[in-house]
Parts: sequence; structure tokens; C-alpha cells
Amino acid sequence: MKLDLALMSNWLSEIAPLTHAAEAVGFDAIWTSETQHDPFLPLAVAAGQTQRIKLGTAVAIGFARSPMTLAHTAWDLAQHSGGRFILGLGTQVKAHIERRFGMAWPESPVNKLRELVQAIRALWQCWQTGGRLNFRGEYFKLTLMSPFFNPGPIAHPDIPIYLAGVNTGLARLCGEVCDGFHVHPFHTPAYLRDVLLPAIAEGRARAGRNAHIAVSASVFVITNPTEREYARQQISFYASTPSYRPVLEHHGWGEIGERLSSRAAQGDWTSMPALISDEMLETFAAPLAELAEPLKARYAGMLDRVTLYRPFTPGADDAAWQKLAAELQV
Repeated sequence: MKLDLALMSNWLSEIAPLTHAAEAVGFDAIWTSETQHDPFLPLAVAAGQTQRIKLGTAVAIGFARSPMTLAHTAWDLAQHSGGRFILGLGTQVKAHIERRFGMAWPESPVNKLRELVQAIRALWQCWQTGGRLNFRGEYFKLTLMSPFFNPGPIAHPDIPIYLAGVNTGLARLCGEVCDGFHVHPFHTPAYLRDVLLPAIAEGRARAGRNAHIAVSASVFVITNPTEREYARQQISFYASTPSYRPVLEHHGWGEIGERLSSRAAQGDWTSMPALISDEMLETFAAPLAELAEPLKARYAGMLDRVTLYRPFTPGADDAAWQKLAAELQV
């Protein structure tokens, strides 16, 4: 199991020292998110400051961009990083696509995301081989690529694509067309084992694929009282999202999700954490004294990559992070 790092801040001025320190400590990859900042720009900075560590998005919002813009950005980052870039894509939810990004929500998110991945790969193949661009789908039609707009081949054209998701539709799609799956931090080991992994396997079987699909998860951990209450707060926020309800229902907590959704709709964020019982908290978040062995036991045979839902500060606890990175790989 590889230890990865999620950047808690994408401020460009902070990226160089942070990623340099992360590589020195032993993280295998760093991931940027699309929350308050662009997810791609920090990775361009990080690529120039590192030699080994992988660089990826977890995630960039696919429905906020065209296949061409995603293909160009990924192509350039793969070239700049020497083949260390991973393109992680997510859909976001309907309200954010329509009201935050000002884009149209598709009738079938799964079908559009499938086409988006296929269109991106068609562009990469065109650029690498010089062949004709001719992609025609329900959502995208790409048939024009003159030499002036073609960036040409690169040394590392096989760019992995990961998908992120909470429910089975995107997990199946990942097994069908992608290289890895980002498990949302709002998950439990039982939901991962019983629901998501079988869905990935089903998608892979449908497509007749034999390739290994890497599974990466961001996980809540509790090592002190502050982290405990922070995890409770974040879980209450995620659990209020109606489309994430199947995770709660898998454990018989659907009614709690309905109550959280109601309070979120009223803007009553402060009372929501109290609805997360200690049982729920410790099902979603691992209470850990020594991290490596409990993490390996909790996710044995399920994860290839793990990211702790906690900040990394260079110079603070470097030895502990280094020890964890080494022990997880044993």
C-alpha cells in the first residue's frame, strides 16, 4: 500500500517547498483537488520541484471542461513531469455543475463521463500517432485536428485516468474504461468491500479487461481529540448530500442522512455534527494510536493507495510520516 498526500492548500506560493518536502519524506504521490483553487496549476509547479513523486488530480471536475482542454493540460503535465502525471476526474453533483460552474447537467452522468474519457484518449492517440481525429458520440464530436493545433508526440503518452465516485455507476464505469478509482473519503471499509469493489470488477468483466484497476482512498483517521471532532464535522457535511445516501443506507443510517440533508437545506451547519454518533464516527474514521498496522488491517486487500485526511506540515512530525510511508509498503 502506497502512502499519498492530498494538498490541503493549492496556493502556488506554497507548492514548491511543500512538494519538495513531501518527496523527501517518502510520499508516493500528491493529489490536488478542485475546491478553492485550480487543480492543475500547482502540479506544473510541483513537477519542476520533484524527481520521483507522482502528481495527480483528486479530482478535476470533468463536466466543467471540454475534452480538448483536459487533453491538452494532461498532455503538457505528463511531458513536464516525465510521465508522473495522473488525470483524476470527477463529476461533482448537479447543483454545483449548474449553479457553481454554470454548465448543463447531463441526462446520463455515467454516459457523458464515459464519452469524456474516450474523447480524451482519442485526442491523445491522434497527437501521438499523427492519425486522423474522428470521435463521434452523443455528447462530443471531435473531427478537426490540423497540424497547427497538434502538440505532437511525447515520451510518456500512456497517461493513467482515475475516476472518483461514491456510488456504483461510476465504479462500474471505472472498471470499464479507466486505470484507477478514487474512493471518496465518505466511505466505510464495508461499503468499499461490499459495494464499490464488486462494481469495479463488474465493469471490468463487462469490458473484457484484465488490467489491474488501482484503488486509492482518502481516509479519516483519529489520533487525538481535535481530529476526532474534525472528522465528526466533515462526516456530517458529506452525509448531508442526498446522492451519498447509499453509503449510510448500507449501514441502516438512511434516516440520519435525511435529517442532515434537512438541516443543511436550512443552513443549520452547527448542529449537524451532533447527529453523528460515536458508532458512526468510528465506522467512517479509523481511531488509531499506531497508524500503519491498523490501516493495513482495516483495508487489507482493498487499497493500493491511501491518503490520510489530515494536513502535512514540512518539519513537523517528518519522522512519523517517514515511518508510516515505509511501514505501509511492507
